[in-house]
Amino acid sequence: GGPRGLPALPPAVHGLRARGALTVAPLQALADALRSSRGFAHKQDIGRVLGRLGLQTPGTTLPNGDDCAVLPEPAGDGHLLLAIEGLVADFVRAMPWFAGWSGVMVNLSDVAAMGGRPLAVVDALWSSDEAAGAEIVAGMQAAAERYGVPLVGGHTNLRAGEPNLAVAVLGRARRLISSFAARPGDRLLAAIDLRGRWMDPYPFWNAATDAPAERLRGDLALLPALAEDGLVDAGKDISMAGLPGTLLMLCECSCVGARLDLAALPQPPGADRLRWLSAFPSFGHLLAVRPTHACAVQAAFAARGIACADVGEVQGTSQVLLADGTEEALLWDLGRQPFITGGAR
Repeated sequence: GGPRGLPALPPAVHGLRARGALTVAPLQALADALRSSRGFAHKQDIGRVLGRLGLQTPGTTLPNGDDCAVLPEPAGDGHLLLAIEGLVADFVRAMPWFAGWSGVMVNLSDVAAMGGRPLAVVDALWSSDEAAGAEIVAGMQAAAERYGVPLVGGHTNLRAGEPNLAVAVLGRARRLISSFAARPGDRLLAAIDLRGRWMDPYPFWNAATDAPAERLRGDLALLPALAEDGLVDAGKDISMAGLPGTLLMLCECSCVGARLDLAALPQPPGADRLRWLSAFPSFGHLLAVRPTHACAVQAAFAARGIACADVGEVQGTSQVLLADGTEEALLWDLGRQPFITGGAR
C-alpha cells in the first residue's frame, strides 16, 4: 500500500469550505481539490521508490503496487501475504492508543483486500518514554484481540525523540484479489461500513473501535470468502487517498480507465462531499467485479449490514472520470501522467 498516516484535512478542503464552494463548485473544481490533497501527494511518493525497486521484486508473484507483497506458499498452492504500514508522527503523538489500533487494523484490511486471512502481527515502536509507549501498545493489543490475530513480537525503542510506529501483518490467501486484475466492463462496487463516526480532526471514518469482536472478525473474513467462491478477483481497500485515489491506483495497476458515479456512493447522512471523498474508512473496499457477479457480491455485503453500491464501470481507456448526473469531469489521465508508478510502467 505505501506510506500511510492519518493527516488532517488537506488545505484544499478548508479552502473550498471557507468559500462555501462545496455545494456550488463545478465538478472539475472538486477533481482539482482531490488532486491537491495530502492523501494524493502521499500516494505519488510511491512512484519515487518504485523507480528504484523496479516493478517486480525477486521472489514475488505479482508486480509491486498491490496492497501486500505476494509470495508463494512453501507447502501448498496458496499465497503468503506480507503487509506493512507506517503512521505519521503527528498522529501517533496526538492519539497514541488509536494510532496503535489503526496500525493493526489497516494492515488487516490490506490482507483482506487481497483475499487473505491474517496470521500474525509484529510492530516497530519508537517512543520517548515507557508511559507514552504503553498507550500505543495498548491500542495494538486491543485491535489484535478484537480481530483475533496474535501480536507476536517486534522492535522497541523507548529513548527516541518522538513517537513513531510501523506495523506489519503476515497473511495467507487461497485465491487472490489483485489490483492488476480489473477488466473493461467490470462493475465498480464500493463496500463501506457506515456504522461509524468521524475521528476529528482527521479524515478517518471509524466504524471499528465500538464494534463487537464477532462482527469485526466476520466482516474481515468476507473478502477472502468472496475470492474463494470465484466472485471477486480485482480490488483494493480504500486508503488515505480516499475512494477516488484508490480507484486511480486500481486503474493504473490494471492499465484501464473508469467512470465513477459520485451520486451512487454510499455515505453517512450529512457528510460533505469533499471530506467523504478524502476519507479513510475503517472498513472500505473498492472492487472491480464481473457484471454477472455484481448482484451476488452486493448481497453478501448487505447480509452483514455493510453498504455496497454499484458506483461505476471500468473502461478500456487511460482516463478516470468523475460523474454527477449529467456533469462529468476528468480526475486523471494515466496515459499522460502516472499516479503511483512514477513513469516506471
